[in-house]
Amino acid sequence: MGEVVVPIEDHDSMQVYAPPTPTAPLEIITVKDTPVASAPPGVVELESWLPLTESRNGTTFSAVFHLLCSGIGFQALLLPAAFSSLGWAWGTICLSIAYTWQLYTTWLLVDLHEPVPGSRCSRFVRLSIIAFGQRLGKLLAIFPVMYLSGGSCVMLIITGGNSMKQFFNILCEEGTMCGSKSLSGTHWFLIFTCVALIIGQLPTLNSLARVSLIGAITSIGYITMIWTLSISKGRTNGVSYSIPDAEESGNILNAISIVMLAFRGHNLILEIQGTFPSDSKHSCRKSMWRGVMVSYIIIPMCLFPLAIVGFWAYGNKIPAKGVGILTAFSQFRGQDMSKLVIGLIYLWLTISCVTSYQIYAMPAFDNLEFVYASSRKRRCPGWVRVGLRLFFGGITFFIAVAFPFLGSLAPLIGGMAVVPLTFAYPCLMWISIRKPRPKSGMWSLNLGLGCFGIVLSIVLVVAAVWNLADQGLDANFFSP
Repeated sequence: MGEVVVPIEDHDSMQVYAPPTPTAPLEIITVKDTPVASAPPGVVELESWLPLTESRNGTTFSAVFHLLCSGIGFQALLLPAAFSSLGWAWGTICLSIAYTWQLYTTWLLVDLHEPVPGSRCSRFVRLSIIAFGQRLGKLLAIFPVMYLSGGSCVMLIITGGNSMKQFFNILCEEGTMCGSKSLSGTHWFLIFTCVALIIGQLPTLNSLARVSLIGAITSIGYITMIWTLSISKGRTNGVSYSIPDAEESGNILNAISIVMLAFRGHNLILEIQGTFPSDSKHSCRKSMWRGVMVSYIIIPMCLFPLAIVGFWAYGNKIPAKGVGILTAFSQFRGQDMSKLVIGLIYLWLTISCVTSYQIYAMPAFDNLEFVYASSRKRRCPGWVRVGLRLFFGGITFFIAVAFPFLGSLAPLIGGMAVVPLTFAYPCLMWISIRKPRPKSGMWSLNLGLGCFGIVLSIVLVVAAVWNLADQGLDANFFSP
């Protein structure tokens, strides 16, 4: 089935450019007249060369694995810290609204995967181009998608490398033989990157299904262990639930940003759905939506208890940086908890980061191979594919070592990239492509959510800049 890139302004005629291929020059085709069975051979051939769409044998189970692996991440560990600024009521309300809102935009993306019969959009940027036109579509989508692919991989190296270091320190106490051989942060980042790139040689997104299953199990595992053990050990001494004064913290908007950034993976929805088989008579929409429903039942079962129980157990003592509640858990439970238990949590967090790296890196691998395949008009040889992936891994490793403080910039960059892509763009895309009757219910709902998402993104960016100017930034360049 052919993919389409649409540099159009007039959606009624809807003409698209097919990518250059070895069998057909650049040509104009009409989506309405392009059923799957008659898609240009060159379009189908190019798509069969790329890692996101080379294999179209995805199932509901593989979609669930990918969605859980990409949707449950270390960002959730900061949710209790957000509650310390928002309080019980507003924290729960904001988390519920964010969950409902992003679930709705997920449904929109699933619906828009096949915008017209006989075409598929298996990449977020392509759907943006169809909705907003060639120039505006690229302008709006490329930076968020690049950040959520490359930037997430950098953050996973930082978090996973530090977790490996903590795991090593727990197992090897000072005075032991292995305790005297502690490595630097750069070494741990390098080890993590090497392990991730070895697994990253799996050719396609479909081939990562078992890796994503392991990631889903470990993600659910360490989050569940943290909140269940926190309940079993009870509240810490001197716990406080008072909300800091606005003059002292100014953290309300940053707390909202943390809540919204806890839900991730929207840049992968279309890519995951692109692994499903589909034709003009049998859409993949229902199969994908079943996978979404299963995964989005499990995700809140992890995130809501973690946020509520974490705030109940540690109150305002949870740091709003790093791994949040895990830092508080290790600090306050380290004395009365087996080190093997705490070490297991760090080990599962490391495995979760390694597996998440694969699925977030796959769109970047796809883009690199697209450049090669479209210019050379042939499939990437094995040695080129390995080289491109090692190149990407090297770039992310260098950025992680050079800017190990990127986590402190998450509210700022997330407000510019994650919030609009997750909460705003799908609503505006749906209006542009589906063209509902003006002032109808769906038109009003999507326009309202889309505009509010853009405004909220701007407000969160301003708040993040204000917070950085007020508190400063510990910019430890090249000192992980």
